[in-house]
Amino acid sequence: MKKMILAALFAALASTASHAATLQFPSDAPVASITFPDDWKPEETDTGMQAQSPDNAIYISIDVAAGEGGDKVVSDAIDFLKERGVTIDPASQSEDEFEVNGLKVSNLHWSGKDADGDASIGLSFTAVSADKVLVLTYWGTKGEQEKHVAELDGILNSLKPAQ
Repeated sequence: MKKMILAALFAALASTASHAATLQFPSDAPVASITFPDDWKPEETDTGMQAQSPDNAIYISIDVAAGEGGDKVVSDAIDFLKERGVTIDPASQSEDEFEVNGLKVSNLHWSGKDADGDASIGLSFTAVSADKVLVLTYWGTKGEQEKHVAELDGILNSLKPAQ
């Protein structure tokens, strides 16, 4: 479940139904790379990458923050979710940690609601260098996100620090 939520956060693409693009970000000074299926239409943002499943059941963004600027990225991620009508149930918060491709990942996840009903929400954090942290924001519609487990696992397992 934590991998699903991570990619709540990051997350070799398991889906063979579509092509995949490995993207380094930010493009001007890459700190990490990740692979998304092409039909998720990944795009670079001002602070990282974002993608959405073709059926809009899952949204993922990965933002790069300076080690000391992580709090602002977290508050920006929560504000972003609120602006999109996602509400978080604070009482449902859980935490876990795991490792992917040598990166120690810390997760916060919650249950909540969006326009389509019940939702899973996650924020995940990993340091990719002494001064850069990745913050992954995940939100998925319960009952629909489960259709993308293989893709999410592939996304998660593709996350790597830039070489």
